[in-house]
Order: sequence, then C-alpha cells, then structure tokens
Amino acid sequence: MTFSEQNFSPSAVPRLQLEGITKRYPAVIANNGVSLTVLPGEVHAILGENGAGKSTLMKIIYGAVKPDEGSICVDGKPVQIRNPQEARHLGIAMVFQHFSLFDTLTVAENVWLGLDKSIPLAEVIQQVDATAREYGLDVDPHRPVHTLSVGEMQRVEIIRALLTHPRVLILDEPTSVLTPQAVEKLFVVLRRLASEGCSILYISHKLHEIRSLCTACTVMRGGVVTGVCNPAQETNASLSRMMIGAEPPRLEHQQPHVGPVVLKVQQLSLPRLDPFGTDLQDIDFAVREGEVVGIAGVSGNGQRELLYALSGEDTRAEPAMVQVSGQNAGRMGPGRRRALGLHFVPEERLGRGAVPSMSLAHNLLLTRKTALGKGGWIRMGVLQHQARDIIARFNVKAGGPGAAAQSLSGGNLQKFIVGREIDAQPTLLIISQPTWGVDVGAAAQIHSEILALRNAGCAVLVLSEELDELFEICDRLHVVAKGRLSPSVARSDASVQLIGEWMSGLWDADTATSGGAHVQA
Repeated sequence: MTFSEQNFSPSAVPRLQLEGITKRYPAVIANNGVSLTVLPGEVHAILGENGAGKSTLMKIIYGAVKPDEGSICVDGKPVQIRNPQEARHLGIAMVFQHFSLFDTLTVAENVWLGLDKSIPLAEVIQQVDATAREYGLDVDPHRPVHTLSVGEMQRVEIIRALLTHPRVLILDEPTSVLTPQAVEKLFVVLRRLASEGCSILYISHKLHEIRSLCTACTVMRGGVVTGVCNPAQETNASLSRMMIGAEPPRLEHQQPHVGPVVLKVQQLSLPRLDPFGTDLQDIDFAVREGEVVGIAGVSGNGQRELLYALSGEDTRAEPAMVQVSGQNAGRMGPGRRRALGLHFVPEERLGRGAVPSMSLAHNLLLTRKTALGKGGWIRMGVLQHQARDIIARFNVKAGGPGAAAQSLSGGNLQKFIVGREIDAQPTLLIISQPTWGVDVGAAAQIHSEILALRNAGCAVLVLSEELDELFEICDRLHVVAKGRLSPSVARSDASVQLIGEWMSGLWDADTATSGGAHVQA
C-alpha cells in the first residue's frame, strides 16, 4: 500500500475533524455549519472565492478566532482551542496571509517568539539559517523585518512554522509572492512533510497548484461547504465552476495602440536606504500610452527601492532620472506626481495601501481629493457614493462604505484598493502584485480592468512575481535582478525559461536586440 493510499483509508483516525463550525459577525455569517475531515499526511486544499470563509475557518482551527458553535477533534480527541498558544501545543502551526511579524525585531527574534524560550537566541539563529538553506527559503536571520520585502516576510513565516515541527500545518496563500522556482522548492518541502505524517491545510487561488499538490479538496461558498473532491481528478474549469459557479471569462487582447512616452526612467542609480536593501544601478526603461509593461524578478532584488523612487516616497533621484508626462519628477513627492496623473498600488495592503482602522470611504481620501469641499470639509455623501460604486464595480464583499479596511478579507481589500486607483482614471498606473491573494474570478476582472485602462490610453507598469500573470496582461517584459534591469522583451518573444534565466541576471542586450525585442527608452 502506498502512503497516499494509506492516507485515504477510511479506517484512519482523522488528524483533524470539525463538525458544525459556525461563526457570526454583525454584518455576515463567515462560517455556517462547516464540517471538515483531514487525515494524517494529507495535503487538503480549502478552495473558495474571496469572502467564502476560508481564512476565518483556519483562524478558528489555530485558536485566533473563537467559534460560536461546533466542535473540533484532534487525533480523535475533542479539544477546545482557546488561543494560538494552545494550538501550537497541539502541534498546529499557521502561516497567515497577512503576516504577524514585529517590524522592529530581526528575523531570528520573530521566530524565537513562537518557540520554547529555553532555546538560546544564538541556537535559533543557527536553526533559521539551516532551515532556510535546507528548504531554499533564502533569508538572513539577522535582518530587521522592516527591511524585508513581502516575499521575504512570507519566507520568514514559513520558516517559523517549520521550526515548530507541526503535525497540522495551515498555509494561507503561501505562494502568492513566490517565483515559480521558489514554489517548486516549497512543494518539495510540503510533500516531504506530508510523507512524514504532517497534515497540511492549503488555501490557494492557484488552481494548477492545488491540482498538482493536494490530495483532497473542500470547496466553500458563502460560508458553507459546497463540495468535496480529489483535485487531481478535476480540471481548472471544473474547480472554477465549483468555486464561483462559472468559469472566469477569457481576456480579450487587442493590438496595442502605443502613444508617446508617459514614464521615462534614465540612468536611475540610488544607494540603498538601509543596510539590507538593494542598490539601484543604471535603471533605464520607458512606458508609453496604451501599453502594459511588466517587471518580473525574485523578491528582494530592488523592486521595493524602484517602487519608492517611482511613487515619490524616495525623492533622492536627480530630477531628470524620473520623468512623468514629460516633466522631471525625480524630486517630486507623491502628491505632485499624482497631480501629473500617476496612481500607485503598493504590494502591502494594510499600512500602505489602506489604513486598517479607517472605513473604505475614508480610505479613498488617501489618493482621491474629489470629495473635499471648500475649506477642506469632507463631502461625506460624495465620498460614500464613490466608495459604493467601487464596491459594486469590483464586486467587493464588505459591509458597505463604512466598513473598516481591516474587516475585509485580503482578496476583497485588494480588489477595493486596485479599484480605487483604476477608478481615478490615471494616465500612468504603477501596480505591484495586482492579484495577490484574490480568487480566479476576481483576478480575471482585475486583469480585464487593467487591459481596459491600457486600451483607453493609460500607461501601465506592473511589478509581479506571478509569471503567468505577466504573460497574461503585458505587452513587454523586463526583469530586475540585483538592482539592475534587463532589456525589454516582447511578450510574444518571452518564455518562462528565458525569464527564469534573466532572474539570475543572465541577460544579453545584443541577443534581445537582434530578436527585435529590445525597445529603446
């Protein structure tokens, strides 16, 4: 009998069993009578659209949320998990979609918080370093967390979970900001953990990953379980139908009608702002009206520094190094660049993209001033109308314009932030990780809105670690590696293999030029 056959044996005592789990909030029933069975060594996918109740259910298992009704059994024994500490004692570990790291502490110190305090910090540093090398999750244990990119923070969360030697490992969108190579390495880790008897609960909107990795799947919609299947026997289309009731619409690609240059970056070189950052070296590229330009790369290769220089959060560049609509903008702050038509979606949703405690309506004021009247008075009727339109247009599941940003699921908050900037009708949109953590239907809608913006003449720059996403929506691609930028290559000339090689800095401008792919800035 193979290990997988043993896992599916009906006589096996479930590692985790939920019965009738219900959780109510004032505006919504997040979970309604949910039952779930996970066997030892099983990689069990939890699939559903944004707001289906997946993350709430995982937080209940981890003790971060208390259910109103229902029971939980671990290894056949009833348990009450009142907090994450009790969950960890039961061998349950979780990697959250929104990270739970302290910015001012180092990587090792953050990991230490979740371990036995009798272990010296020096030993924790060694364990972090060894685990990072063993599993290909490259991260420096001495680095302060505030210096890490989102992708690097995710690696820290995964390492922290692995060091607890979990018997149940919950992963909420673990590959959302990982490159294909890093995803493959992570899958090797997860398959090994499963072979050693660890049960894995895996939340992802990437259907091909679920079909490749998972041995069972529970589908949720609107807080209830709507189906259970073996994902290996399903197609992406059938899983989409189970999850959202339909297949996502195909994107319609029109031939780009490229106009004048809107964003021009020339000889942009900036030293890192912190000792763990990346120096930008002679960055040259351009984005024109009516095209989508993508920048691929492994997290931590200069994306953060480049985004800060483009958005106006870093104003150290010489004025002519960054030009927006023909004006030297290198020393302009975000407000002045926004006046030139530049709108920006950062990769961090909470904290930079939105103020957690503020309502969705008030969060519009971060980048939109159309609801401000004379003397700076806020016209609340106008503001709420704008927020309501974005909620409806982008199908954001929220308790209305007055809902706090932190009350939304990650995918729904992403839809609102992206919608807020697209709805502003920018002439230049810079967007980082546009579909991080959103379901297949929402991702298709965001991609469609980006292409519609491009077809209307907007210049769009997309930074993403999702190669499939970049190939789907971009007209041209660059790669950033170690603070340097590759030549551009037309999407039709690009391949996963080529981009993967360029991610290591292995590009040749002459080769790209001879293929007709290189575009002068």
